[in-house]
Amino acid sequence: MLGETYSRIVGSDRWSAYNWLDRWRRQLCWAHLRRDFQALVKRGGESADLGAVLLTQVHQMFALWRQVRAGAGSRPAFQEALRAIQTQIHALLVEGAALTQPKTRHLCQNLLKLEPALWTFVSVEGVEPTNNNAERPLRRAVLWRRRFGTQSSQGSQFVARILTAVTTLRLQHRDVLDYLTAACAAHIQGAAPPSLLPAQTI
Repeated sequence: MLGETYSRIVGSDRWSAYNWLDRWRRQLCWAHLRRDFQALVKRGGESADLGAVLLTQVHQMFALWRQVRAGAGSRPAFQEALRAIQTQIHALLVEGAALTQPKTRHLCQNLLKLEPALWTFVSVEGVEPTNNNAERPLRRAVLWRRRFGTQSSQGSQFVARILTAVTTLRLQHRDVLDYLTAACAAHIQGAAPPSLLPAQTI
């Protein structure tokens, strides 16, 4: 859906489907990473020690981020303060990549390969360290599924499409009824439907 020429920054988890993206045009979600590090703690042994220290660094990082986001500090000061955390997390990932526990080792090796994507939000203003803003709109679909569900594959397809359209339009502050009216008119006339993409990304 993004297309081969997409040049903006994508916030995502570590799913391999995103590996085609340039690491410098990507921001890994720190909310997901925090859960990964919590899983290390639950794993026990040397993984638990590593996970605990990583979580401490993440906690400090989010504390600094909340300050700069609230306007309590300058961005250059934030970037300077974060350097020590970046250095520490790098060292911890290198340490984890040499551990004997396979899952822990693989996680750390993977994060080292994607390391530039950990810190895009530090250097690029406007980029968030999590993709919570993207996942929050999915809540409507989750509630629909729990409360109503569907009775057929066609019904499931309709729900997926209508919720995608409504959520996308609302995020762009576009009128839902105007769009759906135009889409229905285009279908009747055999014309191309109006785009859901913002004009600047087409």
